[in-house]
Amino acid sequence: MTQTQTIPGVELRGPQSERAAEVLTPEALAFAVELQRKFGATREALLRARQERQAAFDGGALPGFLPETRHVREGDWRVAPVPADLQNRRVEITGPVDRKMMINALNSGAPAFMVDFEDSNTPSWDNLLDGHVNLTDAIERTIEFHQDDGRVYRLGEKPAVMLLRPRGWHLPEKHVLVDGQPMSGSLFDFGVYVHRNAKRLLDKGSGPYFYLPKLESHLEARLWNDVFAFAQERLGIPKGTVKATVLIETLPAAFEMEEILYELRDHSAGLNAGRWDYIFSCIKKLRNHADKVLPDRVQVTMTVPHMRAYTELLVKTCHKRGAFAMGGMAAFIPSRRNPEINATALSRVREDKERESRDGFDGTWVAHPDLVPVALEVFDGVLGERPNQLEKQRPDVQVTEQQLLAFDVPGGAVTEAGVRLNISVGIQYIESWLRGNGAAAINNLMEDAATAEISRAQVWQWIRHGVRLSEGQPVTRELARQYLHEEVQALRQAWGDALVAKSRLDDAARLFEQVALDEHFVEFLTLPAYEQLA
Repeated sequence: MTQTQTIPGVELRGPQSERAAEVLTPEALAFAVELQRKFGATREALLRARQERQAAFDGGALPGFLPETRHVREGDWRVAPVPADLQNRRVEITGPVDRKMMINALNSGAPAFMVDFEDSNTPSWDNLLDGHVNLTDAIERTIEFHQDDGRVYRLGEKPAVMLLRPRGWHLPEKHVLVDGQPMSGSLFDFGVYVHRNAKRLLDKGSGPYFYLPKLESHLEARLWNDVFAFAQERLGIPKGTVKATVLIETLPAAFEMEEILYELRDHSAGLNAGRWDYIFSCIKKLRNHADKVLPDRVQVTMTVPHMRAYTELLVKTCHKRGAFAMGGMAAFIPSRRNPEINATALSRVREDKERESRDGFDGTWVAHPDLVPVALEVFDGVLGERPNQLEKQRPDVQVTEQQLLAFDVPGGAVTEAGVRLNISVGIQYIESWLRGNGAAAINNLMEDAATAEISRAQVWQWIRHGVRLSEGQPVTRELARQYLHEEVQALRQAWGDALVAKSRLDDAARLFEQVALDEHFVEFLTLPAYEQLA
């Protein structure tokens, strides 16, 4: 049902329900609309700047450190201190705004919880409204989930501190039209949450804390800072109350880490190594560069040269400026039936977290409650009673532009198995996303949109450059289409007729074909996928 609100020029196109009325009060909606009208034009200009920068990369240019901001990199400044409840972030669990998953994450024993409106959440209208209800219930500690079998999930005595990840600047909110145009998904998520909950959080000794995804420049960070400053003034809360950690998950942002911290210095809670989206961005930004083609994604580990340079630079940059450096995701889902799989995977998780803690990271990410103990054990062993290791400077690290762009992977290859895996996993994730589940368990991994983005971007780039498989044949559109057909048939057999009938497998296969095999590279697969949501 479409309903026009009393705010002139504003139209709600989502179904009007009790939840909608609870979340989108006239005051909350007016605040979000005010943000859109004040900052929407700047957002659009920054998105156009992304396109211009991409055109330069497509023409042969490479990203680099900005000469015009050298004074920032060489200046003497530090970010403002963070509140007490953000000092210890040695393990952060992540997950969508799903009610049951939120309770399990809050009770996991991790000090912090990144609760997600972005890559692990399908932004259907119902999911968004439910998510805002769940967030407020969690803050008020009244959140419960009653399962069909009679089990009841409630908060424990010491839930994790919440940090909210809104959608990225590129995503619209089609259910709210402002002056005839969809408003920014980022501003909708932020505006509704902070209006409903900022004072609630402050009254409980915490605050409105955020993760900011997909930033590509310090100017995009400046926009967020302006939004924070305006919101604080309008809501009557002290300057610096809002704190935000920026995910460094795009290639251009890796060259502007100091500038991003500087722009957010009154509101910064650090930087995070968003490893999977970063790999996707490396492929996307330099997709036309034949000498920058990556091998099978399973071979692009955190120890390959360009990923190592990126993480070491992040730690050095953060600690130089008094900001937290947060490590990357461990996405493994323990198997209840296969201890052998668990032993191998947990060994790799431990190795990953040991490397991060040695490098100086102040904390790390996990996607499942069963991974919290091993990650805590590793970081407890390094930190002891200290909440973080900000004092660990990295004078030994001197990262160059060339090192960040050193995409050669020793022993790397593109294989038939790698192409097929990308196609199968990409389709399975998109199918789950279209059904409203943006956190999909696939092959014992908790996948979000970044995995599907890597999968389809690699297939696109391998076709673009006619890369030869290790088995000998070149990757062509025809070969990829053949593999796609065969992988869809394999999924049909594995799922069975009853499950396939309830699925969106055919829609997912068509969408994957579009974003992986079309001549034109689609910037984010979630944009055309969003148009297919009911």
